[in-house]
Amino acid sequence: MEFPKTAVLSLETLVKHSPKDKALVIEFANLVAETKGNATVAEKAIEELIRTVGYDTDLQQAQKNLSAHKVMDEGGYGALESGEGSYRDILRNKTEAVSLEQEKRVQKTEDVAERLIGEYEERLHTEPNNLKLLRSLAELYTQKNKFPEALELYQRIKGSEAGGDATLDQAIATTQVRQFDFQLAQLDASAPEQAEQAAKLTAEKLAFQLAECQKRVEKYPTDLAIRFEMGVLYFQAGKISEAIAEFQKAQGNPHKRLAAMSYLAQSFARRKMFDLAARTLQTAIKEKVGFDDEKKDLIYQLGCVLDGMGKKEEAVEQFKIIYESDISYKDVAAKVDAFYAAQ
Repeated sequence: MEFPKTAVLSLETLVKHSPKDKALVIEFANLVAETKGNATVAEKAIEELIRTVGYDTDLQQAQKNLSAHKVMDEGGYGALESGEGSYRDILRNKTEAVSLEQEKRVQKTEDVAERLIGEYEERLHTEPNNLKLLRSLAELYTQKNKFPEALELYQRIKGSEAGGDATLDQAIATTQVRQFDFQLAQLDASAPEQAEQAAKLTAEKLAFQLAECQKRVEKYPTDLAIRFEMGVLYFQAGKISEAIAEFQKAQGNPHKRLAAMSYLAQSFARRKMFDLAARTLQTAIKEKVGFDDEKKDLIYQLGCVLDGMGKKEEAVEQFKIIYESDISYKDVAAKVDAFYAAQ
C-alpha cells in the first residue's frame, strides 16, 4: 500500500516482542535500509541477536546494508543527491566512515581487532565509565581469546546502572562457554590424559550451561525460547524427564515448535516410548511445509522409531521418501539398499 513508515513501525514493534527471531530482525533491518529510516533501532536489534547466536552470514549482510545506509546518510551522499551538500563534506567524513565500518564488522581481521583494542584501551583512561566502550572492548577481548579480561569488563558493566540488561547475562554466558571451547581446543590430542581432561572440561561446560540457563528460566519463566534451550541442555545431560517437560512447554513458541517436537520425539525414544515418539513425529511432519533438511530429519527419525518398534517395512517406507529425492542423506541409501537386497 506504499506505507513504508507504517511497515517499519510495525516491524519494529514485532522485533521488540520477538528479538530472537532472525528472519524478522533481518526483514526489519533491510526495510529500514531501503526506506532510509532511523537505523539506530535496527542496528541495536541486529547487534543483540549477534551476541546471542554468534557469527551469521545473513545477519552480517543485513548489518552491512545498514552500514551502507548510514554512510550514505551521515556521509552526505543523500544531501548531494538532492542538490544539497558538497563533496568536501563527504571527504571530511570518509575517514570516520571507514573506522565505523571496521567497528561494525562481525568477524574483524586480526590487525583491525588489535588496532581497535589499542584504541579502546587508551580511551578507557579518559572514559572509564563509558559502558558502550567497555562492552565493545569486552567483545574484542573475547574474539582474541582473552577471556579473563573480557569477563572482568563485563562484571564492571554488571556493577553499573546498566547491569540489569538481559543481553549482558547472555554475553557473559557466551564468553564463558567460548572459554571452555577454547580450553578443549588447546588440549594435546597425543597426550595420554587428553581423553580424561576433555571429558572433565565437557562435563564442567555442560554443568555451567545448565546452571546459567536455569537462572534465566527462573528470571524469564514465560520465555519459551529459553525453555527450549533448557530442554536441549537437559537432553544432552541425559536428564530425559526434565527435557520432556521443557520441550512440551517450548512447543508453544511457533518458531521453536518443530524443533521442540523433534527433540521431544527423541526423548520419548530414549525412554523406549516408541509409540509416543512416532505420534509426535507424524504430527510434526504434517505441520512442516516444504521438503528441506528439517523435514528430512523428521522423516528419518520416524523411520528409526518405526524400526525400533519392529515395523521394518513401515520404517523403510520413510527412508524411501528421502531416498527418492536425496540419496546422499545420512545412511538412507544403505538402509534402502539393504532392504531390497534382503528381498
